[in-house]
Amino acid sequence: MHELLVATHNRGKLREYRDLLPDWHILSLRDVGLGGFEVVETASTFHENALLKARGYGRASGLLTLADDSGLVVDVLDGAPGVYSARYGGAGLDDGGRRRYLLEQLRGVPLEQRRARFVCVTVLYDPARDVWAQAEGVCEGLVLPEERDEGQGFGYDPLFQPDGYALSFGQLPAEVKHAISHRGRAAAQIPALLKQLGF
Repeated sequence: MHELLVATHNRGKLREYRDLLPDWHILSLRDVGLGGFEVVETASTFHENALLKARGYGRASGLLTLADDSGLVVDVLDGAPGVYSARYGGAGLDDGGRRRYLLEQLRGVPLEQRRARFVCVTVLYDPARDVWAQAEGVCEGLVLPEERDEGQGFGYDPLFQPDGYALSFGQLPAEVKHAISHRGRAAAQIPALLKQLGF
């Protein structure tokens, strides 16, 4: 089984990639001694941040590395939180605090005007040859006026209802979410990315 470093400190994201890529031996940053190493996301786009992380962690580990940058893009908020999704509302907030902050920004906005999408850009980087390939996944939906969660998701999942479903990402069974989510759609392209890189 091939090894792949998934460059994230987010346990929820790591768990999803282990589900999405069952044919790969997924290594965490902690597994390779990089648990305390941080690549700062200084770019203004999902694509640039994903590449920054893939290169940074790939060069530090010497391993084939997958990194993604993902976030929630809300139309009525001019695209916020966007690339700042993990830091929305200030550095001191946890996931619950960021969800509450988002709801506060949308107070009084009717449901039909809460159009949003989750975006995920995935970069696969081979440090041995300094080559990379990237894919993007998008899932359209709405931001709900209250959290709906049954412990299935993380981040903004309890607030996001994907088009065509009556449940939030925090309520959908994992296999359903993986089939339609931004990350699932990007991950589905990884075999093609590997082929593109010659693996």
